[in-house]
Amino acid sequence: MPGYSEFYFNVDHGYLEGLVRGFKAGILTNADYINLVQCETLEDLKLHLQTTDYGNFLANETGPLIVSTIDDKLKDKLLTEFQYFRNHAFEPLATFLNFITYSYMIDNVILLITGTLHQRPIAELVPKCHPLGSFEQMEAVSIAPNPAELFNAILVDTPLAPFFQDCLSENDLDEMNIEIMRNKLYKSYLEAFYKFCEKQGGTTAEIMCPVLEFEADRRAFIITINSFGTELSKDDREKLYPTCGKLYPEGLHLLANAEDYEQVKCVADYYAEYKAMFEGVGSGTGEKTLEDAFFEHEVKMNVLAFNNQFHFGVFYAYVKLKEQESRNIVWIAECISQRHRTKINNYIPIF
Repeated sequence: MPGYSEFYFNVDHGYLEGLVRGFKAGILTNADYINLVQCETLEDLKLHLQTTDYGNFLANETGPLIVSTIDDKLKDKLLTEFQYFRNHAFEPLATFLNFITYSYMIDNVILLITGTLHQRPIAELVPKCHPLGSFEQMEAVSIAPNPAELFNAILVDTPLAPFFQDCLSENDLDEMNIEIMRNKLYKSYLEAFYKFCEKQGGTTAEIMCPVLEFEADRRAFIITINSFGTELSKDDREKLYPTCGKLYPEGLHLLANAEDYEQVKCVADYYAEYKAMFEGVGSGTGEKTLEDAFFEHEVKMNVLAFNNQFHFGVFYAYVKLKEQESRNIVWIAECISQRHRTKINNYIPIF
C-alpha cells in the first residue's frame, strides 16, 4: 500500500519515530560548540557536556580523562540508543535498522584483517571496532588466509554473506586486495540498501534514495582520487563503483577514465551539487578539504530528513548526525589535549 503510509505507519512505528525525534532535539547546537571550543582542559569539556543531553556519561571515569575514553563513551551512548530502537522495532523497520549496522560490520571486518596483516594481537584490535558493527565470531576473522576461506569459515553465517559474492577470490589478503574487498563489499551493501528503500516506497524511498545516491557517488569520487598512483587498472576501478548514484552510468564511466584530480573535477562539473562541493575546496593548509565538503552536504541532507513524517529515514539520519557530532567532539577534545587551538574550529556544525 505505498502512498498511504501515513494512515498505518504509527501503528507499528509511531512510538519509535517520536522517540528518535525527541533524541534529535538533544543534538548539540552551535551555542554548545562555541562553549566547547573555549574549554581549557578535558575536565572543562566534561563539565560542559554534563549540561547537555549527554549528562553524566563520563561520571564513572575516575582517572585523568583521555580522548580515546571520550570517543568510546560517545560510541557506547549511541549504541545504547540504537539497540533500544532495534529491540522495539517491527518489520520492515527492523530490517532497515539492521542495514544501518552492516556498514559498521564491513569496517570492523576490514579493520581486523588489516590489523592481523600487520601482526597486531586480536585483543588489541577488538576494542577498536565500532560497537554498532559487532557480531558473533568477529574475533575469528583474523585466522582466514584468503577471502574464500574467510567467507566459508566465518562470514557465511553473518548478515554480510550476500555482499561477499563479488569478493570470493583465491587472492592472498595483502593491503591492496583488502582495500578492493572493502570497496566491493560497500558497493554490494549500498546497492542492496538502495533496493530495499526503493521497495518500501512512499516517503522512506523519497528521503533515503537521494541520501544513498549521494553516498554511492561520494564513494565513487573518493575511490577514483585514492586510486591515482596505484596499480589499480581503469577496468578494475570501474568495478568498485556503486551503481545506485546520480553518476551512474555516464559519470562513472568518465570517472573510470580520469587520469588526475582535475579530470575528476571536470566530471563533477556536469552535476550542479557536486560542482559546488568541488569549488568550495581550498588547497592551502587549514582550508576546507573535499572530505569536509562531503560531510557538510551529508549533514544538510540528514537534517532535512526530519522535515517529513512517517518514514524510516529519520533513524538513518539520526545515527549519521550523532556520528558527525562524535567526530566534532573528538576533534575539539584532541585540539584541547594537544594544545593545538589554531584548528579547533574546523568542526562541522549540525544546527
